Amino acid sequence: MNQEYYDTVTKLEADGIDPEYIQGWQGGYVNNPEREEQRVTEAYTAGFEDGCEHNTDNASKFKV
Repeated sequence: MNQEYYDTVTKLEADGIDPEYIQGWQGGYVNNPEREEQRVTEAYTAGFEDGCEHNTDNASKFKV
């Protein structure tokens, strides 16, 4: 198990970040392909981009 991945997802959930951002972050972090275009949201895209970079720079913009 990757501790960084687990700790980050746990923190994002505890901080009340939009689940779309979290799902995008998870996908980007593990290099999954992006969702189909009709299912992509702004939060998902930001999360995916941050996940690819292994950071959470945009997470605070998607607090629910």
